[in-house]
Amino acid sequence: MSKGPVSQFIEHHYRHFNAAALIDAAKGYETHLLEGGKMMVTLAGAMSTAELGISFAEMIRQGKVDIISCTGANLEEDVMNLVAHSHYKRVPNYRDLTPQDEWDLLENHYNRVTDTCIPEEEAFRRLQKHLVKQWKDAEAAGERYFPHEFLYKTVLSGELEQYYEIDPKNSWIVAAAERNIPIVVPGWEDSTTGNIFASYVIKGELKASTVKSGIEYMVFLTEWYRANSAGKGVGFFQIGGGIAGDFPICVVPMMYQDLEWHDVPFWSYFCQISDSTTSYGSYSGAVPNEKITWGKLDINTPKFIVESDATIVAPLIFAWILGL
Repeated sequence: MSKGPVSQFIEHHYRHFNAAALIDAAKGYETHLLEGGKMMVTLAGAMSTAELGISFAEMIRQGKVDIISCTGANLEEDVMNLVAHSHYKRVPNYRDLTPQDEWDLLENHYNRVTDTCIPEEEAFRRLQKHLVKQWKDAEAAGERYFPHEFLYKTVLSGELEQYYEIDPKNSWIVAAAERNIPIVVPGWEDSTTGNIFASYVIKGELKASTVKSGIEYMVFLTEWYRANSAGKGVGFFQIGGGIAGDFPICVVPMMYQDLEWHDVPFWSYFCQISDSTTSYGSYSGAVPNEKITWGKLDINTPKFIVESDATIVAPLIFAWILGL
């Protein structure tokens, strides 16, 4: 593939340190796909609120992503940005805010993520009524679905189009829904829509079982991995750390060690974009070689770590893979 000006700039200037790691990781991702491999991308942090969809949606459309793992926040916040973008408030001087300033934002129904405030009424509540309808319709029909499947149904129904405030081509959820890309959402309960669902369960208006659980996500991922890991295998591109990365990567040692299926291939490519410090004992900051000891990566798995800001790094790596 011929490369565009962004890729040419990266190749010319990014020669050392994290810059070199960035381009090495991008070339490794590209090679993995060219050799017939599949790729999981995991999203932690506030990537959707950072509007990663502008580059990530095109990756999905062009078949550069085969499965996604993300937090419940990333699942919902991409759609919230889609339907309420003009109501978001940017606070460039967020480091200077006093507790009173923060309280004033709360009083005005703004929830802050670093320099960006999500508008509660326009974002959360606008999405809520359509999701609740999906939950109640499914329960009435005796059906159960995963969190991402309910969101796919809501997006594909067309009911949200009346609210669109950005070009839907910049929404990674729209792209994923249109291609029916499988998504794993561990810990979905730890999200606004998860909290909303819990409130309906507490009120006795919905059953907890109507939304499928994290254990069921692990069972689904096991089946998906078994069906897709032949040949070149499945790569793992991790943005941030936490549960979005640790949950899915553990499917391999779970199959090998707990199920004692000894024909399970390791993840065949690994890259993490991280700003976590290794010496603090965190999963997020663990260097790739540590994952060898947990039965997640092989000795020969191509391994990359870019210690930098994912909002800067990920779009550049995606640009390389897309030939921009």
